[in-house]
Amino acid sequence: MPDTALKHGRLGRLVLEGEALTRLSPLLEADRAQAVEDLLAENRFTPVRAPGDGPFALRLSIAEGRLAFDIRATDDRRLHVVALALGPFRRLIKDYQMLVDSHVLAVQEGREARIQAIDMGRRGLHNEGAQLLIDRLAGKIAIDFATGRRLFTLVCVLHQRI
Repeated sequence: MPDTALKHGRLGRLVLEGEALTRLSPLLEADRAQAVEDLLAENRFTPVRAPGDGPFALRLSIAEGRLAFDIRATDDRRLHVVALALGPFRRLIKDYQMLVDSHVLAVQEGREARIQAIDMGRRGLHNEGAQLLIDRLAGKIAIDFATGRRLFTLVCVLHQRI
């Protein structure tokens, strides 16, 4: 989609749905809160089949092995639902969980160099996840790279098994 389409569409509200949200570790809760805050402050989100330029409301959930983007108008009227199979994301989600676990351990042990290395790994993982989201949403929802990174964080949080 041309870059001009990304300049108009945006999310104005985001709701995460799923039971994993009630069992988040403090680190994952912090990741979730920061991703939501950053996403709502700045994003590019243009659903191809939804009317208008937004702002849009998004209900993001995982159900039956699918990632659901329930796109709504600001009055909560459903506009369109996009569902993506989670299979292509599973390795990245698993790697994300391993990095979160490693980060917690490194913090407990006070290993600053290890924490920095893990943070670099997380950035790389977020980049890969963002690109995968952009590719999988192509022709359905146009997003920019920063929006993809934040959405990938939320996908990982929604998928947690604690």
